[in-house]
Formats: sequence, structure tokens, C-alpha cells
Amino acid sequence: MTATEPQPVVSAGEPGAALSLPAMLLERAGKMGERTALRHHLLGVWEPITWSDYLSRSARVGMALLELGVVPGDRIAIHSENRPEWLYADIGGQGVGAVPVGIYPTSPATEVEYLIGHSEAVVLIAEDEEQLDKVLEVRDRLPKLRHIVVIEANTVLQHLDDPEIMTFEQFEALGAGCEQRWPEKVTQLDPEAMALIVYTSGTTGPPKGAMLSHRNLVAASDTFSQAFESDENDEVLSYLPLCHIAERLSSAINALRVGYVVNFGRGGPFFAKDLRNVQPTIFLGVPRVWEKMAATVEIRMNDASHIKRSLYNWAIRRGTSQARDRMDGEVGLASAVLAWLTWLLVFRSLRDKLGLRRVRVALSGAAPIAPQLLEFFWAMGVGVREGYGQTENTAVATYTPADNVRLGKVGKALPGVELRIEESGEILTRSAANFLGYLNNPEATAETVDEDGWLHTGDVGEIDAAGFLTITDRVKDLIITAGGKNISPSEIENQLKVSPFVREAVLIGDAAKYLVALIGIEFETVGDWATRRELPYTTYGDLSSKPEVVALIGEWVDHVNRDLARVEQVKRFRLLPRELDHESGELTATQKVKRRAVAAEFDELIGEMYR
Repeated sequence: MTATEPQPVVSAGEPGAALSLPAMLLERAGKMGERTALRHHLLGVWEPITWSDYLSRSARVGMALLELGVVPGDRIAIHSENRPEWLYADIGGQGVGAVPVGIYPTSPATEVEYLIGHSEAVVLIAEDEEQLDKVLEVRDRLPKLRHIVVIEANTVLQHLDDPEIMTFEQFEALGAGCEQRWPEKVTQLDPEAMALIVYTSGTTGPPKGAMLSHRNLVAASDTFSQAFESDENDEVLSYLPLCHIAERLSSAINALRVGYVVNFGRGGPFFAKDLRNVQPTIFLGVPRVWEKMAATVEIRMNDASHIKRSLYNWAIRRGTSQARDRMDGEVGLASAVLAWLTWLLVFRSLRDKLGLRRVRVALSGAAPIAPQLLEFFWAMGVGVREGYGQTENTAVATYTPADNVRLGKVGKALPGVELRIEESGEILTRSAANFLGYLNNPEATAETVDEDGWLHTGDVGEIDAAGFLTITDRVKDLIITAGGKNISPSEIENQLKVSPFVREAVLIGDAAKYLVALIGIEFETVGDWATRRELPYTTYGDLSSKPEVVALIGEWVDHVNRDLARVEQVKRFRLLPRELDHESGELTATQKVKRRAVAAEFDELIGEMYR
């Protein structure tokens, strides 16, 4: 059994005595009142919102909830894309003792019904007509839901004669004039009380509601403000769903702790443009985002002139050779000069187009990422570091030190965190950020947190002599072949996804004689490849069925197999006829693959590979 001792927590920035996020907002507004806290892209303009405005609107929302009869402990659901109103509802609601519950914007009506019903939310704040329609479809099965507030009122005018539906403007008006009472409500909050509920991804079953306390959130803010060395001069782009703990940390918890600016863009198809406009200094990307960026660079370089392509290849080779020194925090004069030259000739323009020109803290988390992909970004001067955490520990577990980067590992224990590996190989964590438990599910809570306070993560891993953690896979995802060999599917899947032509890879082989894979192509990149070869196609399904495309992916599978043990090699594969989708139930809202759902949906393809 391997364990690490807890590291001391050192307060970062101004100490303060805030015991909740609403208290942090009061402190921040008091110190930085007329400085910009948020920016929102509206009608082509980035509109600034001051800390004073942030406070006043959050206070009005909190008091409006009380006017609607909300009492401490009541749940309020938020179903919207990222925008300032999300935070007003979140922080304003917490300030009066309400418990916010985020719902992913992509969630279908059935999932909306489950989350609102399971959490017993009494108020729903929906963004627009699309989200309103979802709840209206299941409204008669949600007896606890009393009020629906719609942010973009112009899209739902036909519903405003319903007494239970109101606009956000009407809602805020209920709290106008009594905002001054909100700070008093904040001082009455119990630090140990439930502050919010974050629902898990639900990869192996229905999502579970993880209850996080005010104390958990404050512990996370202390830890990450120190780890990121962030301050009020930093900026982030809020783009991952706010109902995910990672984005909540970036856009709310850490932002309130240190006072940096949070930018809300248009999102969706405009994400790349938003990123270029903002050029954040701190950027958190899930592996899918980093993979998409690398694929974009691949397309650009394939379409570039011979001179530009040669210059890029030279810069990547030089950058790769220098990356090791930067990972160890040892950059000599010659290396620094060469880095400046590659920056000037190639990477300055490339990073600017990607939106990474100003990034000083780049992170990857929420899922495993291939070391080769990290090496690619390090080569261009973007030092992407891995971290590890879960909803259940407020994402507080490990983080990679800036001066000691080890690819393939997810860093060392964060300040205040204890790590331990059980004899079974499961990773355990213990800290002040460990959650209160699962809502209405004492059995799952008892299985997850033992009597000594250790959180059983469900992940398998190892801790080396220097304290660095390596994650092997989820316990439930490990494949045991017919020959009794334990296989970690994520490691092989990540190797397959290194290719810019591969978007998804799902390894199959439990109780089977050999491994097979379902592979989803990266439509944009493979489409560009086909166009340059004058290979006509119409749809995703048409493109993935082309023999030339099958051969392209087959070459890559053969390449990956060369570095794998015989029992780990992918013997056969099939290309998916369509993209995996959240609404179809094959992906979680955070784009994690639901293995059982995929295996059931494409059972015939899997059967073909074993015949």
C-alpha cells in the first residue's frame, strides 16, 4: 500500500475570512467594486460587468428566491449555457441558503426530468425556449417544481400568461429594493451545510447527486489559487458547462477567490473565435479540446505552402527537443534563444490563431490524455499540465508541478490532500474538499467514503517514489480477457486517438479471446484528407464507409499495435457509421463514452468482429 502525507495549505493572495462563495463575492466587491469582474459577448461587443454589478444582481436574485417562497435547503435548478445569469443564480441562491443544481444545456427532456425530479428542485431557471420546451414536456411529472424563470424572455412570450412562468427581468424585480438584506443572509450560512449539488457523469448508471458544502468550496479555492498562482490580472474563458465541477472551479470558485476576469463568449460553434478574442492567461481544456486543436493545426499545415510546412516541421522538431528542459525547469541560454526564434517565426502566429498566445497556465483534466498530445503542445511552448480530481472531492487531488513535469502522470498531491493506493490498486483521497455524500443515496455514499474519511475514487493507479500519481483506468472499465489478462482500455484508446483522423475509440474484449475496437473518425480532418485526394463523399456515414478511409485508419491501428504487447493489440476494428451523441445516450454531457450504451447500440458491428 502506498500513501502520501498531506502537504500544508498555504493561503494565496489576500487571506480574507470568507466562509462561502457569497462571502467571497462581498469581499471582492468591497475591494474591487468598479473593476471588471465579468465580460459577456452581446451583439458583437464584449460588455464589461463590474464587481459591484455582479454583487447587486446576485443579491437581487437571492432575495427574489426568498420572495418565491424558497427556504434554506431548497434546490434551484439552472438549465442554461454559460452566461452571467448562471452565476447570479448560483451565487445569489447560495447566499440565501438555496442549493443550486446545474443541468447540462444538451440534456434531453428525459434527463431534465430525472435531475429536477431527483433533486426535488422547486425553481427552474431556463435559458430560452429550447430549454423551456424540455421541461414543459415533462412538467406534469415534476410535482415539486413550482416556478420557472426564463432568461431570454423574447423567445417565450406565448407562455407568459402561465402564472408559474416568468421572465428573468420579472424575477429580479421581486428582489429589487431588498438587496441590502442579502449580506445578512450570507453571514448566517453554516460552512458545513450543503452549498450545491453536482451530478456525476453517469457513465455506468443514472447520475448521482454529489453534495458539496460551503467548506468544500472554500477549501478548493484556497488550494487552487495557490496551485495556479493566479491573481486579479488573469483572465479565463468560461466555455465548459458550468454544471461541471471543473468549470465551476475556474469561473466561480477560483475567480471569486483571487478576483480575475471571467469572459462569457457565444460558445458552441463560436468557441474558437471566442478563444482568439479573449486570449486567456489560464486555460483548462478537457482532452477532447486539446485533440481538436491539434487536428486543426494538422489541417492548416496540410493546406499550407511547402515553405510554411517545412518551417513548421523544423520548429516542432526544435520545440520537442527543448520541451524536456522546460518540463524540468532548466532552460539554458542557447535553449532560450532557440525558443525565441521558433516563437518569432512560427509559434507566435500559430498560438495567436489558436487563442493560446497569452496562456501561462494550461491544464488538461476530466479524462485521460495521450502523452504524445501533451508533447505536441509543449513543443510549441504551451506547457499543458495534467491534474486529477473528481466531483466527489471538488476536483482537489493532484496537480503537476511547473518545474517537474512527467508525461503520463497526473502530478503530485495538492496541498492539504492525502493520497493512498489500496491493495486492490484503487486510488483513495482524503482532504477538506471531500464531499458530504450522494443525495438520497446513503448506500452509494457508504461505498464511496469509508469511516476514516477516505474517498474511494473508483480509479486504479500507482504512486511512484517521488509521489507522482499514474492513473491506469476506472475499476469498472478494466477488461479481463478470456485468458485472464487485465487490460486498461483507456491507455490503448488514447494511443489510437493520437491520430488527428481518430475522434473516438472504444475497446471491446471482456471475456473474449482478443481485443477489437469501434473507431469514430474525426469528420473535419478526414474530410480534408479526402478532399485533397479528390475522394467524393456526402455525409459522415458515407465518408466512414469508404474503403480508402478504412485503409487509412487501418494503417494507424497497425502503427499503434507495433508498440503493444500481443495480448493488448487490436485484432480487428470497425468504423462507426455515425458520430456518438449525448442525446442518443452514447456520451455523457462531458463527452465521456458510455461503454455499455455503445456496445448495445453497435452490437452487430461487434459481433461481426468476433465471427
